[in-house]
Amino acid sequence: MIKGIHGMFYSAQAEELRAFLRDKLQLPCGDVGHGWLIFAFAEADMGVHPVEDSGKPPANTHNISFYCDDIEATVAELRGRGVEFSGPVEDHGYGLVTHILAPGGLSLQLYQPRYDKPKVR
Repeated sequence: MIKGIHGMFYSAQAEELRAFLRDKLQLPCGDVGHGWLIFAFAEADMGVHPVEDSGKPPANTHNISFYCDDIEATVAELRGRGVEFSGPVEDHGYGLVTHILAPGGLSLQLYQPRYDKPKVR
């Protein structure tokens, strides 16, 4: 039985990105050996989005994003830890969205969902 979802970043600045996720975003993690940090979450969700006629996003790709309950408070807290953002919080319909700038040139979506999360059975 499938129990969860696993995501992976492939980075030319892996150590810096691991430290950023651990220290700046304060994501819960453990070292599974040789400095390999695995970040574990109490909850996750996943969706499947159709490809737009414009080709954005490109077909057959994937995306990792983070969500929170209060985006304004979360952005303020993260800015206090030195985290930078690519722009202001915007309404994207499904939620309030901004993007975190991370080592390696990554832009990580952070959003406050406007949908009710399904109950896990």
